[in-house]
Amino acid sequence: MDVMSALLGIVERETELVRAGQIGEAMQLEEQKSELSGRYMVAVESLKNAQKYLAQVSPELLTTLRRHHDTFRAMLQINLTVLATAHAVSEGIVRGVNTEIQRSQYSEHLHRCRPARRPRPAAHQAALGQSLAVIVPVLLKIGAILIKNLRRFQREIQRIL
Repeated sequence: MDVMSALLGIVERETELVRAGQIGEAMQLEEQKSELSGRYMVAVESLKNAQKYLAQVSPELLTTLRRHHDTFRAMLQINLTVLATAHAVSEGIVRGVNTEIQRSQYSEHLHRCRPARRPRPAAHQAALGQSLAVIVPVLLKIGAILIKNLRRFQREIQRIL
């Protein structure tokens, strides 16, 4: 139960951080969460092997463990939902940035074809390009990390269930 409680604490903290938009801090919990997840999987496997014995010797303990496990699964589901939402938001931002780039390029093309229209000031285009050069790689990295975590947790839940 100690491993489950520690892992639950990490998952709750990660959920809070992602909800608050503090992805960098949430990512720092990854190593600790992975280590605890491995220990939790070993403990679950041991309990499965000893389930008949525990049911005979200490049915109350088995009932308590099941309740804690159900709580843990519910928290994991909340965590997965938050991670999926953060992934969807970051994906939406990347798509929005891509749309803006395409719109800007199309607009620039139109300006070249129609000399009567005034093109955007070069400073505006340069600022947009610099902003996108900084934002897009960060968003892509966040998205990749969120996808990785989401898939890993889905696999862990599948094994647990």
